[in-house]
Amino acid sequence: MRVLSGIQPSGSLHIGNFFGMMRSMIGWQAKSELFCFIVNLHALTSVNDGPLLARNTLEAAMDFLALGLDPDKCWFWVQGDVAEHSELTWILHNFTSMGLLERSHSYKDKISRGLVPNHGLFAYPVLMAADILLYQANLVPVGQDQKQHLEITRDIAGTFNHVFGPTFVLPEAGIDETLATIPGLDGQKMSKSYNNAINIFISKEELRKRVMAIVTDARAVEDIKDPDNCNLFAIFRLFLSPESEAELRERYLRPGLKYGEVKKELVETIWNYFAPYRAARADLVSRPDFVRDILQEGARKARLVAQQTLAVVRAKVGLNY
Repeated sequence: MRVLSGIQPSGSLHIGNFFGMMRSMIGWQAKSELFCFIVNLHALTSVNDGPLLARNTLEAAMDFLALGLDPDKCWFWVQGDVAEHSELTWILHNFTSMGLLERSHSYKDKISRGLVPNHGLFAYPVLMAADILLYQANLVPVGQDQKQHLEITRDIAGTFNHVFGPTFVLPEAGIDETLATIPGLDGQKMSKSYNNAINIFISKEELRKRVMAIVTDARAVEDIKDPDNCNLFAIFRLFLSPESEAELRERYLRPGLKYGEVKKELVETIWNYFAPYRAARADLVSRPDFVRDILQEGARKARLVAQQTLAVVRAKVGLNY
Protein backbone atom coordinates (compact mmCIF):
# COMPACT_ATOMS: atom_id res chain seq x y z
CA MET A 1 0.00 0.00 0.00
CA ARG A 2 1.44 3.33 -1.07
CA VAL A 3 0.02 6.32 0.84
CA LEU A 4 0.64 9.94 -0.12
CA SER A 5 -0.35 13.35 1.13
CA GLY A 6 1.08 16.84 1.39
CA ILE A 7 0.53 20.05 3.29
CA GLN A 8 0.88 23.68 2.26
CA PRO A 9 3.43 25.87 4.04
CA SER A 10 1.17 28.91 3.70
CA GLY A 11 1.34 29.69 7.43
CA SER A 12 1.82 28.18 10.86
CA LEU A 13 0.36 24.70 11.14
CA HIS A 14 -2.70 24.31 13.35
CA ILE A 15 -4.59 21.59 15.17
CA GLY A 16 -6.88 21.15 12.17
CA ASN A 17 -3.80 20.22 10.11
CA PHE A 18 -2.65 17.85 12.85
CA PHE A 19 -5.90 15.93 13.37
CA GLY A 20 -7.08 16.22 9.77
CA MET A 21 -3.89 15.04 8.11
CA MET A 22 -0.61 15.06 10.03
CA ARG A 23 -1.45 12.56 12.77
CA SER A 24 -2.85 9.99 10.35
CA MET A 25 0.08 10.45 7.99
CA ILE A 26 2.60 9.88 10.76
CA GLY A 27 0.66 6.76 11.72
CA TRP A 28 0.90 5.39 8.18
CA GLN A 29 4.72 5.29 8.24
CA ALA A 30 4.64 2.09 10.29
CA LYS A 31 2.26 0.19 8.04
CA SER A 32 2.74 1.40 4.45
CA GLU A 33 5.02 3.06 1.95
CA LEU A 34 4.46 6.64 3.09
CA PHE A 35 5.13 9.58 0.77
CA CYS A 36 4.76 12.84 2.70
CA PHE A 37 5.77 16.20 1.28
CA ILE A 38 5.48 19.95 1.75
CA VAL A 39 3.67 21.47 -1.22
CA ASN A 40 5.44 24.81 -1.63
CA LEU A 41 4.49 25.06 -5.33
CA HIS A 42 0.81 24.97 -4.35
CA ALA A 43 1.47 27.65 -1.73
CA LEU A 44 2.47 30.09 -4.49
CA THR A 45 -1.26 30.51 -5.23
CA SER A 46 -1.70 32.34 -1.92
CA VAL A 47 1.77 33.43 -0.72
CA ASN A 48 3.57 36.17 -2.66
CA ASP A 49 6.30 36.82 -0.11
CA GLY A 50 9.46 34.85 -1.00
CA PRO A 51 11.26 34.99 2.36
CA LEU A 52 8.00 34.14 4.16
CA LEU A 53 7.36 31.07 1.99
CA ALA A 54 10.96 29.89 2.48
CA ARG A 55 10.66 30.28 6.24
CA ASN A 56 7.24 28.61 6.37
CA THR A 57 8.55 25.67 4.35
CA LEU A 58 11.40 25.00 6.75
CA GLU A 59 9.14 25.47 9.78
CA ALA A 60 6.54 23.07 8.38
CA ALA A 61 9.29 20.46 8.03
CA MET A 62 10.32 21.07 11.64
CA ASP A 63 6.70 20.67 12.74
CA PHE A 64 6.37 17.31 10.99
CA LEU A 65 9.64 16.00 12.38
CA ALA A 66 8.86 17.23 15.90
CA LEU A 67 5.45 15.55 15.79
CA GLY A 68 6.97 12.17 15.03
CA LEU A 69 7.58 11.80 11.30
CA ASP A 70 10.64 9.58 10.80
CA PRO A 71 12.51 10.29 7.52
CA ASP A 72 14.09 6.84 7.74
CA LYS A 73 10.66 5.20 7.54
CA CYS A 74 9.14 7.26 4.72
CA TRP A 75 9.78 9.58 1.80
CA PHE A 76 9.75 13.17 3.13
CA TRP A 77 10.64 16.09 0.88
CA VAL A 78 9.70 19.52 -0.45
CA GLN A 79 7.65 19.52 -3.66
CA GLY A 80 9.69 22.23 -5.38
CA ASP A 81 12.91 20.24 -4.95
CA VAL A 82 11.67 17.56 -7.37
CA ALA A 83 11.32 19.05 -10.87
CA GLU A 84 9.36 16.03 -12.11
CA HIS A 85 6.26 17.45 -10.39
CA SER A 86 6.24 20.42 -12.76
CA GLU A 87 6.97 18.41 -15.90
CA LEU A 88 4.20 15.91 -15.28
CA THR A 89 1.83 18.77 -14.49
CA TRP A 90 2.39 20.26 -17.95
CA ILE A 91 1.86 16.90 -19.62
CA LEU A 92 -1.40 16.34 -17.69
CA HIS A 93 -2.69 19.80 -18.65
CA ASN A 94 -3.11 18.38 -22.13
CA PHE A 95 -5.46 15.68 -20.85
CA THR A 96 -7.56 17.92 -18.60
CA SER A 97 -10.77 19.47 -19.90
CA MET A 98 -11.65 23.08 -19.07
CA GLY A 99 -15.05 21.94 -17.86
CA LEU A 100 -13.47 19.64 -15.30
CA LEU A 101 -11.56 22.55 -13.74
CA GLU A 102 -14.46 24.99 -14.04
CA ARG A 103 -16.53 22.70 -11.83
CA SER A 104 -13.98 22.84 -8.99
CA HIS A 105 -15.75 23.88 -5.79
CA SER A 106 -12.47 24.92 -4.19
CA TYR A 107 -11.69 27.39 -6.99
CA LYS A 108 -15.12 28.97 -6.78
CA ASP A 109 -14.91 29.21 -3.00
CA LYS A 110 -11.50 30.89 -3.04
CA ILE A 111 -12.60 33.40 -5.68
CA SER A 112 -15.70 34.23 -3.66
CA ARG A 113 -13.41 35.00 -0.72
CA GLY A 114 -11.41 37.53 -2.68
CA LEU A 115 -8.44 35.62 -4.08
CA VAL A 116 -7.28 36.78 -7.50
CA PRO A 117 -8.57 34.33 -10.16
CA ASN A 118 -5.19 33.57 -11.74
CA HIS A 119 -4.24 30.51 -13.75
CA GLY A 120 -2.30 28.91 -10.90
CA LEU A 121 -5.39 28.90 -8.72
CA PHE A 122 -7.54 27.61 -11.57
CA ALA A 123 -5.10 24.82 -12.51
CA TYR A 124 -4.35 23.86 -8.89
CA PRO A 125 -6.07 20.44 -9.26
CA VAL A 126 -3.77 19.49 -12.15
CA LEU A 127 -0.66 20.05 -10.06
CA MET A 128 -2.29 18.04 -7.28
CA ALA A 129 -3.02 15.26 -9.77
CA ALA A 130 0.61 15.23 -10.87
CA ASP A 131 1.75 15.05 -7.24
CA ILE A 132 -0.34 11.94 -6.68
CA LEU A 133 0.09 10.15 -10.01
CA LEU A 134 3.84 10.73 -10.11
CA TYR A 135 4.24 8.33 -7.17
CA GLN A 136 1.49 5.89 -8.17
CA ALA A 137 -0.24 6.36 -4.81
CA ASN A 138 -3.00 3.92 -3.84
CA LEU A 139 -4.45 5.98 -1.01
CA VAL A 140 -4.54 9.72 -0.36
CA PRO A 141 -5.81 10.75 3.10
CA VAL A 142 -7.72 14.02 2.63
CA GLY A 143 -10.41 16.09 4.26
CA GLN A 144 -13.94 16.19 2.86
CA ASP A 145 -13.13 19.50 1.13
CA GLN A 146 -10.43 17.80 -0.96
CA LYS A 147 -12.56 14.86 -2.10
CA GLN A 148 -13.46 16.53 -5.40
CA HIS A 149 -9.77 17.09 -6.16
CA LEU A 150 -9.20 13.33 -5.83
CA GLU A 151 -12.09 12.75 -8.23
CA ILE A 152 -10.47 15.18 -10.69
CA THR A 153 -7.18 13.29 -10.33
CA ARG A 154 -8.93 10.03 -11.14
CA ASP A 155 -10.62 11.63 -14.17
CA ILE A 156 -7.31 12.94 -15.52
CA ALA A 157 -5.58 9.61 -14.94
CA GLY A 158 -8.47 7.78 -16.56
CA THR A 159 -8.28 9.96 -19.66
CA PHE A 160 -4.52 9.39 -19.98
CA ASN A 161 -4.88 5.65 -19.44
CA HIS A 162 -7.62 5.51 -22.09
CA VAL A 163 -5.41 7.23 -24.67
CA PHE A 164 -2.09 5.50 -23.92
CA GLY A 165 -3.04 2.33 -22.09
CA PRO A 166 -2.58 1.49 -18.39
CA THR A 167 -0.11 3.97 -16.93
CA PHE A 168 -1.36 5.49 -13.71
CA VAL A 169 -2.80 3.92 -10.57
CA LEU A 170 -6.26 5.36 -9.84
CA PRO A 171 -5.95 6.60 -6.24
CA GLU A 172 -8.60 6.29 -3.57
CA ALA A 173 -9.45 9.05 -1.13
CA GLY A 174 -8.96 8.14 2.51
CA ILE A 175 -11.49 10.22 4.45
CA ASP A 176 -12.02 9.83 8.17
CA GLU A 177 -15.69 10.76 8.37
CA THR A 178 -15.38 11.60 12.06
CA LEU A 179 -12.76 14.23 11.19
CA ALA A 180 -13.94 15.22 7.73
CA THR A 181 -14.18 18.90 8.65
CA ILE A 182 -12.58 20.32 11.78
CA PRO A 183 -14.22 23.59 12.83
CA GLY A 184 -12.33 26.73 13.64
CA LEU A 185 -13.07 29.35 16.26
CA ASP A 186 -16.08 30.62 14.30
CA GLY A 187 -17.52 27.27 13.21
CA GLN A 188 -16.20 27.41 9.65
CA LYS A 189 -13.55 24.93 8.56
CA MET A 190 -10.38 25.63 10.53
CA SER A 191 -8.07 27.42 8.12
CA LYS A 192 -5.11 29.78 8.20
CA SER A 193 -6.78 31.90 5.54
CA TYR A 194 -9.92 32.35 7.66
CA ASN A 195 -7.90 33.44 10.73
CA ASN A 196 -9.91 31.02 12.85
CA ALA A 197 -7.22 28.48 13.68
CA ILE A 198 -5.49 27.32 16.86
CA ASN A 199 -1.84 26.90 15.97
CA ILE A 200 0.12 23.97 17.37
CA PHE A 201 3.30 25.69 18.52
CA ILE A 202 2.26 28.96 20.14
CA SER A 203 2.73 30.48 23.58
CA LYS A 204 0.32 29.53 26.31
CA GLU A 205 -0.98 33.09 26.50
CA GLU A 206 -1.73 33.12 22.77
CA LEU A 207 -3.34 29.69 23.10
CA ARG A 208 -5.56 31.03 25.87
CA LYS A 209 -6.63 33.99 23.73
CA ARG A 210 -7.51 31.75 20.79
CA VAL A 211 -9.48 29.24 22.84
CA MET A 212 -11.39 31.91 24.73
CA ALA A 213 -12.42 33.33 21.33
CA ILE A 214 -14.24 30.12 20.30
CA VAL A 215 -17.79 31.09 19.39
CA THR A 216 -20.53 29.47 21.48
CA ASP A 217 -24.26 30.02 21.70
CA ALA A 218 -25.99 32.30 24.21
CA ARG A 219 -27.61 29.62 26.37
CA ALA A 220 -27.71 30.38 30.08
CA VAL A 221 -25.76 28.36 32.63
CA GLU A 222 -28.92 26.63 33.81
CA ASP A 223 -29.84 25.57 30.26
CA ILE A 224 -29.01 22.20 28.73
CA LYS A 225 -26.39 22.60 25.98
CA ASP A 226 -26.21 20.93 22.55
CA PRO A 227 -22.85 19.18 22.11
CA ASP A 228 -23.59 18.20 18.51
CA ASN A 229 -23.87 21.82 17.43
CA CYS A 230 -21.12 23.38 19.50
CA ASN A 231 -17.74 24.48 18.12
CA LEU A 232 -16.17 24.17 21.56
CA PHE A 233 -17.26 20.54 21.96
CA ALA A 234 -16.19 19.68 18.39
CA ILE A 235 -12.69 20.96 19.04
CA PHE A 236 -12.37 19.53 22.57
CA ARG A 237 -13.39 16.03 21.49
CA LEU A 238 -10.32 15.81 19.25
CA PHE A 239 -8.17 15.47 22.35
CA LEU A 240 -10.39 13.09 24.30
CA SER A 241 -10.69 9.33 24.65
CA PRO A 242 -14.15 7.89 23.93
CA GLU A 243 -14.77 7.68 27.67
CA SER A 244 -13.75 11.28 28.32
CA GLU A 245 -15.79 12.48 25.36
CA ALA A 246 -18.85 10.70 26.77
CA GLU A 247 -18.27 12.38 30.14
CA LEU A 248 -18.07 15.82 28.54
CA ARG A 249 -21.23 15.10 26.56
CA GLU A 250 -23.04 14.22 29.78
CA ARG A 251 -21.96 17.54 31.29
CA TYR A 252 -23.43 19.34 28.28
CA LEU A 253 -26.74 17.56 28.78
CA ARG A 254 -27.03 18.60 32.44
CA PRO A 255 -27.84 22.13 33.67
CA GLY A 256 -24.91 24.06 35.11
CA LEU A 257 -22.21 23.81 32.43
CA LYS A 258 -20.27 27.04 31.90
CA TYR A 259 -18.63 27.48 28.51
CA GLY A 260 -15.91 29.60 30.10
CA GLU A 261 -14.91 26.78 32.42
CA VAL A 262 -14.81 24.29 29.55
CA LYS A 263 -12.60 26.68 27.60
CA LYS A 264 -10.15 26.89 30.49
CA GLU A 265 -10.02 23.10 30.60
CA LEU A 266 -9.40 22.99 26.85
CA VAL A 267 -6.44 25.37 27.17
CA GLU A 268 -4.76 23.04 29.65
CA THR A 269 -5.64 19.97 27.60
CA ILE A 270 -4.13 21.36 24.40
CA TRP A 271 -1.06 22.69 26.19
CA ASN A 272 -0.34 19.37 27.87
CA TYR A 273 -1.12 17.33 24.74
CA PHE A 274 1.59 19.03 22.69
CA ALA A 275 4.10 19.43 25.55
CA PRO A 276 6.36 16.51 24.46
CA TYR A 277 6.55 17.90 20.94
CA ARG A 278 7.55 21.46 21.88
CA ALA A 279 10.93 20.35 23.23
CA ALA A 280 11.61 18.32 20.07
CA ARG A 281 10.73 21.28 17.89
CA ALA A 282 12.95 23.65 19.89
CA ASP A 283 15.86 21.32 19.23
CA LEU A 284 15.15 21.29 15.50
CA VAL A 285 14.85 25.08 15.39
CA SER A 286 18.39 25.25 16.75
CA ARG A 287 19.62 22.97 13.92
CA PRO A 288 18.12 24.27 10.64
CA ASP A 289 20.90 22.81 8.48
CA PHE A 290 20.16 19.37 9.90
CA VAL A 291 16.54 19.77 8.76
CA ARG A 292 17.64 20.98 5.32
CA ASP A 293 19.85 17.90 4.95
CA ILE A 294 16.89 15.65 5.77
CA LEU A 295 14.78 17.38 3.11
CA GLN A 296 17.50 17.18 0.47
CA GLU A 297 17.97 13.46 1.10
CA GLY A 298 14.21 13.03 0.97
CA ALA A 299 14.07 14.82 -2.37
CA ARG A 300 16.79 12.54 -3.73
CA LYS A 301 14.81 9.45 -2.70
CA ALA A 302 11.53 10.85 -4.04
CA ARG A 303 13.12 11.74 -7.36
CA LEU A 304 14.20 8.14 -7.92
CA VAL A 305 10.55 7.06 -7.76
CA ALA A 306 9.27 10.06 -9.73
CA GLN A 307 11.74 9.48 -12.54
CA GLN A 308 10.49 5.95 -13.06
CA THR A 309 6.93 7.15 -13.65
CA LEU A 310 7.96 10.10 -15.77
CA ALA A 311 10.19 7.95 -17.98
CA VAL A 312 7.16 5.80 -18.88
CA VAL A 313 4.97 8.86 -19.47
CA ARG A 314 7.56 10.63 -21.63
CA ALA A 315 7.97 7.55 -23.80
CA LYS A 316 4.20 7.16 -24.28
CA VAL A 317 3.52 10.78 -25.23
CA GLY A 318 6.53 11.01 -27.54
CA LEU A 319 8.95 13.19 -25.61
CA ASN A 320 11.72 10.61 -25.97
CA TYR A 321 13.28 10.47 -29.44
